[in-house]
Order: sequence, then C-alpha cells, then structure tokens
Amino acid sequence: MRVLAMIPDYPPRGVGSWVMTHNLLRALVAKGHSVDVVLAMAQGDPYEVDGVRVWPHRDKSDPFRFVDDASVIVTHVESAGRPIALGDARGVPVVQIAHNAGAFTESALRRRSAALTVFNSRHVAERMAGLCVRSLVIHPPVDPAEYTTDPGDAVTLVNLSENKGAETFYSLAERFPDRPFLGVRGGYGVQVTPRGPDDVPNVTVLAHVPPDQMRDQVYARTRVLLMPSAQESWGRVGIEAMSSGIPVIAAPTAGLRESLGDAGLFADRDDLDGWEQALRRLLDGRRWKAASRKAKARAAELDPAADLDRWCGEVETLARRRLRVRSRVAG
Repeated sequence: MRVLAMIPDYPPRGVGSWVMTHNLLRALVAKGHSVDVVLAMAQGDPYEVDGVRVWPHRDKSDPFRFVDDASVIVTHVESAGRPIALGDARGVPVVQIAHNAGAFTESALRRRSAALTVFNSRHVAERMAGLCVRSLVIHPPVDPAEYTTDPGDAVTLVNLSENKGAETFYSLAERFPDRPFLGVRGGYGVQVTPRGPDDVPNVTVLAHVPPDQMRDQVYARTRVLLMPSAQESWGRVGIEAMSSGIPVIAAPTAGLRESLGDAGLFADRDDLDGWEQALRRLLDGRRWKAASRKAKARAAELDPAADLDRWCGEVETLARRRLRVRSRVAG
C-alpha cells in the first residue's frame, strides 16, 4: 500500500497535530507500507523521519508526482479541500484528521466529505456527529517508553503563548521565587517571554524543542507540568509528562478532562489563587508521590497499541477498495 499525506508542515517542528499525524503514518510504515508526505507550507530539502519520506513545498504540482500510485490520501480537515478534490478526480479515497471542534472545522466538514474522518478525542467526535461519511476516534498516540525519564525539579509550561496560559505561568513564578520555572517556546502562536533576565529571575526559557528531544530537554527537568490553556481538544503534552509520573495541573477544558481523567488536577484558568493552592499541594513530597503514581497509571491506560491497530486496519480497508476499483477499471 502506498500512502500520500498532504498537510501544511511536519516534525521535527513540534505542533501536536503534526506529531499525531506522524505517529499515525509511522505506524503504517511499521506495517510495511510506503508513505510520502507532501507539505503545503514548509520549504527545504526532502528528508525522512522513521521511514516516512517528507517532501517540502516546491510548487502546486507536488502531489501529482505521487497521487496516481497512491492507495489512500491522508490530510487534515482544515486543509482537506484540495486533497479531497484530487482524490475524487483520481479515484483515491481520502482520510481526514480533525483536531478540534471549532467553527472552521465544522464548516469544513459540512462543505466536503472524505471517506473517513479521524477525531482526536471523544468529545470532538460527539460535537461533529452526523457530519461525516464514516468516523473513528484515535487519541494522539503517546508511547510511554519514548517519554519515560526521572522527573526534575522545575514547574513547566510548554508553549508560551497567551492561549496556552503564559501569563498564569509567569504570575506563578513570581509567587514561588525559590522554585525553578521552565518555559518552552511553542511551534506556533505569539510567544510571551520575559522582558529581560531580571524580569522573572527564576524562569528559564528554552527555544522550541523538537518532539524527539522533549524527554531529555524538558521532562527530565520537570516536577509539575502546567496547562492553563484557553482551549485544548486533547492535550498531548500532558500525557507525555504523565508517562514519567509528572503530575499535571490543567484548566478544565473538555479535552483536558478527557485526556487527563482523574489523574489531573484542575483549576479555572482565571483563578490564580486556585493554581497557587494546587501547586503548593503538589510541591509537598508525599502528595507529589501520590499524584505521580496516578499520573503514571493514567499514561499506561492510554497505551496507543490498540488505537494504532484500528487505524492501520481502517486505512488498509480503504486501500483494498481502491485496488478492487482499479482492477475492475483495468479489466
């Protein structure tokens, strides 16, 4: 089976939707299938990640090098217009991945129909019910073995944008001047950083960290992860951190409640006193250990093996249909 993916960008840039897509595509490679990714935004030389061949943007004709031999096209809902049109014209089934339940995603689903829509969480699938030909829920795959490390001592926020809660992060750093805080620049969004080295002296800011370096550069330095997000449809970094038993304090978005479950500690995004109280509890050694055990157990519950098997099976079924159609046409 040959798979063509058409998406805006790809790892090593660490955006959750692209990391999830790579995890899905490399699972197909592990099954012996061939995968090419054509990028609509990023430019540069071709490269390979875990057996997935990546072709940065050159011009609009890029996908045509691969589509005639493709068994399936994979794309994202937000950029699915051209892939679906191309698939319809060439008789190639299209799988689209939906990462949120926003108005743009809903509008896109209403305008065009793919053979299969993959939602990253149950609550997103429920919000979009009835808008797809066929759908399934595949949680962003996180293999605990890839992230397990010994936790450090910092309080960490990944992605220093306003939407991810940068102001809450810096305010907490001021309330805990003796505790190290670690901020990691995100792969998207305007990043909020200290004005100077003396602005919040206990805060260290890292440049954007590629996905395969998150364990050693971030989680090995982290004691508690903060997720004061305005919205999250799932919240992959929370599960990555929990793989090492790192407790997570989060805003109660539908996605974070679904992903973190009973292992998460929740505080309203604008309740800074609530965030301070939750953090003080976790900085107590005995309470941290109890929360750490729950976090590690939650990460184990979300072992991605079954989801990845379902994903591969669905894509392989679409590919077999494509092969039967081509055989009938050829005959």
